[in-house]
Amino acid sequence: MVETPTADTPREPDISHVNPASEATWFGHPRQLARLFTTEMWERFGFYGMRALLTLYLTKHFLFGDRAATGLYGGFTALVYLTPLIGGYLADQYLGSKRAVKFGALLMALGYFTLCFGGQTATPYAMVDGQRYAVAIDERAGAETRYVVDGAQKLAIRGNEDGTVSLLDPAGAVARTVAPGAFQSEGDRSPFYVALMLLALCMVSVGNGFFKPNISTMVGELYAPGDRRRDTGFTIFYMGINLGSLFSQLLCPLLATTVGWWAGFGLAAFGMLFSWFLIQFDGGRLSGYGEPPARDAGQPDRALGIYAASLIGVPVFYLLFTNLMNAPEPVAGSGMIGYILALPLMGKLLFGTFLVGVPAILAWSWAKGSRTEFQMMLAAMVLIVFNVVFWTLFEQAGSSLTLFADRNTDLSIFGLFSISAGQTQFFNAFFIVAFAPVMAAMWTKLAAAGREPSIPVKFGIALIGVGAGFLFLVFGSRFAGPDFKVGIWWLAGLYLIHSLAELCISPVGLSMITKLSIARIVGLMMGVWFLSISVAQYVAGVVAQVASVETVGGQVTNLKVSLDTYNNVFWTIGIAAALIGVALLALSPLIKKWMHGVQ
Repeated sequence: MVETPTADTPREPDISHVNPASEATWFGHPRQLARLFTTEMWERFGFYGMRALLTLYLTKHFLFGDRAATGLYGGFTALVYLTPLIGGYLADQYLGSKRAVKFGALLMALGYFTLCFGGQTATPYAMVDGQRYAVAIDERAGAETRYVVDGAQKLAIRGNEDGTVSLLDPAGAVARTVAPGAFQSEGDRSPFYVALMLLALCMVSVGNGFFKPNISTMVGELYAPGDRRRDTGFTIFYMGINLGSLFSQLLCPLLATTVGWWAGFGLAAFGMLFSWFLIQFDGGRLSGYGEPPARDAGQPDRALGIYAASLIGVPVFYLLFTNLMNAPEPVAGSGMIGYILALPLMGKLLFGTFLVGVPAILAWSWAKGSRTEFQMMLAAMVLIVFNVVFWTLFEQAGSSLTLFADRNTDLSIFGLFSISAGQTQFFNAFFIVAFAPVMAAMWTKLAAAGREPSIPVKFGIALIGVGAGFLFLVFGSRFAGPDFKVGIWWLAGLYLIHSLAELCISPVGLSMITKLSIARIVGLMMGVWFLSISVAQYVAGVVAQVASVETVGGQVTNLKVSLDTYNNVFWTIGIAAALIGVALLALSPLIKKWMHGVQ
C-alpha cells in the first residue's frame, strides 16, 4: 500500500500571529518540512524496497510453499500496522517524537541489513508417497525444468488439474501418477538463516512502530493551530512516501535480480540508514520539535529503559511468526468454529481483539453518549468494517499479485526489455503520484459545485474499484499466450484501477475517524482504525493462501493450473468486492444520516 495524505482541514482562523513571509520557508512552508520530507522519503524507500522482494525471497530463496510464504507476509504486514499504536503512545508519554524516530530508524536499518544474510539457496527435494527424492534442475533456453531423481532416471514433474502429479520419463510419457496430496515439495534450508530472517522481520516490525506514527507527529508540530498551510504541508510530506516507494520498487528488485538478494536488501538498508542520518545530524534544524514531554524535577529519563524493554517485542514477534508458519490447515468441513480453532495465535489475537472491541465500544457509546454521538460512532464502525474488506483485497499486491507477475505474466515492455516481478509493484506508486493531484482537483471542483460524494459513497466506489481491478485482470487472462502468460499491461491496468480506488478511500479514512468519534475516546478510535488495517493485512495473507499453487523448488509445476487458480480466486474476490461496494452504496443514505452533517 502506498499511503496518501490524511491531514484534516482546519476550520478555525489563523491565530498563529506569525507572518509566513517573514520566515525562512521551503515552498512557502517551514524549512524543517524539507528535512522531514526527505527523512520520510528515504524511510519509505527502504520499506517498500524490502516489501517488493519479501514474498519472492521466501518462495525462491528459502523455497517456502505459497501457503507458508504468503501467510508469513500477511502476518508481518499486520504487525507493521499494529506496532505504531504502542510506539506513538511511548513517544507521547516519555520519549518525544524525535528520539522515537531515531530509534525506530536504527532498528529498521539493522533489520534490513540482517536480511542481507540469507545463506545459500535452499536445496529442493520432494516427498512422494512418504519417500524422499532429490530434485534436479535443468536450465535450457532460459527455462528451468524440475526433475524427480529416481535412481538413474530423471522424471519431469507436471501438476494436473485434478490435483494429481504426473512424473514424465525422458520421452514425455507418464511414468507414474501421484495421488492428490501424496506429492509434497520441500527444501533443505538452514534453520540458522531462517531464524535470522525472522529476527530481521521482528526488528523491522518493532522499529516501524517507533518511526511511522512519530515522523507525522513532528510534521504537525511545524504548524501553529489554525495555520492554513497545514493541509498543503501534509500533502507535500506524503509525496515523499510515494516518491520513495516509486524508486525503491524499481531499484531494489533490479539489484536483487542482477546482483543477488543481498544487494536488493542492502540498498533498502542504506536508504533506511540515510533516513536516520538526516534526522540524527540535523544541524539543529529540528531543535524544539518532537522533544520529550517535560519531566518533574528529579524524575529520571526513562528512554534507555524503554529502548531495552521494546526489544522484548523481538522474541515475542519471533514466536508469533514461528507459530504462524507452523499452523495446521483447517480441516475440510469443520465450519467456522473449526477454522477459528485452526487459526495461529496471531490470527486469534487480531480477530479476537477486533470482534470484541468494536461491539464493546459501540455499547459504551450507547450507554455514555447522546443519541447523535452513538449514531456517529455507529457510522464510523460500519465504515471501519468496510475498510477491512478494501485493504484485504488491495494488499494482494505484495503477495498473490507478485507471484502472479512472476509466474503468469509476460514481463516484456514493448519487446525492448523486461522488468522483474518485484518491480511490477511500482505501478501503484507511479499512478498515485500521477493521479493524486488530478483526483484532488476533481474533488475540489465537485465540492464547489455541491456535488462531492459523501464519505460512504467514496468508500463504496473504492470497493467497486478494487473488485473491478481483479475482474479486469481476469478478462485479460483470456488473451494469455500458449505459455499461459498474460501481457504486463493487463496487470498495469489492475494497478491503475486499484490506485484510483485507493485515492477514494485512503485520504478520508483518518479524517473521518477524528470527525465522527466521541471526543473522549478519539485516541481509542484511531487505535481501532489501525487495528482494522492490521486485521486486513493478516486476512490478505489468508486470501493469498487460497491462491496457492503447487511448486517445486520455487517453480510452478503447471502454468495452466497456476493461471486457472489465480483467475478463479481473482474472479471470486472481484465479484465479492463489487457486490459489497454496491451494498455500501445502497446503505450510504442511512450512514450519511447517522453522520449528522459530517463531510
